[in-house]
Amino acid sequence: MSDPRTWSFRPGSWFGILGERATVVLPPSEKARVAALWELVDDGAGFDETLDALISSGLRDLPGFVLVSESGDETRVVLRGAASAHFATADEVVHVEGDGGTTWVERTLTGVVRMRIEVADEESSDDLLVAGGLVRIATVEHPPAVALPQPEADADADAEPTPEPTPTPEPPAEPPTEAVAVIDAEVADDADHDGETRTGSVERPEFVREQPGIPGQPLAPPITARPVARLVISNGEAVEVDRVVLVGRAPEPRRASVGEQPRLVTVPSPHQEISSTHLEVRPGSGADHGSAVVTDLGSTNGTLLVQPGLPPEDLKAGIAVQLIPGAVVDLGDGVTIQVENP
Repeated sequence: MSDPRTWSFRPGSWFGILGERATVVLPPSEKARVAALWELVDDGAGFDETLDALISSGLRDLPGFVLVSESGDETRVVLRGAASAHFATADEVVHVEGDGGTTWVERTLTGVVRMRIEVADEESSDDLLVAGGLVRIATVEHPPAVALPQPEADADADAEPTPEPTPTPEPPAEPPTEAVAVIDAEVADDADHDGETRTGSVERPEFVREQPGIPGQPLAPPITARPVARLVISNGEAVEVDRVVLVGRAPEPRRASVGEQPRLVTVPSPHQEISSTHLEVRPGSGADHGSAVVTDLGSTNGTLLVQPGLPPEDLKAGIAVQLIPGAVVDLGDGVTIQVENP
């Protein structure tokens, strides 16, 4: 399928791990598996390697999952539990439903041009776009169900010189006629996953360039003119938030952050409770402009956020939360981050 890095999704409770060669979807109960699988998929693992990792501890404790992998013209899908996947080829639409038994359902298809995975009730009717990464989903679709922006044509590039018009005698004056402008608003038929078509006047959501793995968060400048917050880590280190800050026991930039210049902050984790790239703090945008936002990046043991005047909150992987000065972010293993004004 074309444009292999972009999906549209609708938010939900399941974890969607979206890579170049494999897509994995897991129920909320499987948070502990997410970090390792995300790292594997992000490194370009294919079908067999990803499936081995999924079932390494057996199927008994894995109530449901979806794995889809593409190689050339071949698409392989394995799913189990309360999940379904729908694939359109040039000739047919194929529905694959999960099985609540002790095994899984597996199909191999060729010539797939569109796929849609459904795992939970949708929390919103808006389609969001993501260029790979980790998101919380109810449904995910590729190619995207929303239109991607088209680059604006350069009006001056390769423009042919306009010849000077040849003067012509003015025609005799005629009675004015009323000009009527007609605008044809065409709504393209959108193939639904069940093979039927949807027609009519449908408003598509405005395209938003999103932060990698952060649904609904518009893209902020790579480096801001002034820091929006100061992070004071329990080991004594202080970090200004004027760009993406990645924190973990061995943080690494993500592929989706090409063009950014992230600041990598390594923290101690004697008991290995902190993930290698545990969380991200970055300048906010849109409604969060002027503040810092924090996102748990699918950490194995989670992140606890305590904000002034609010109850403690376990961060949901892939969901950005605005930070209030005075907030404390607890990564576990005795490591905390105090948020201060810059």
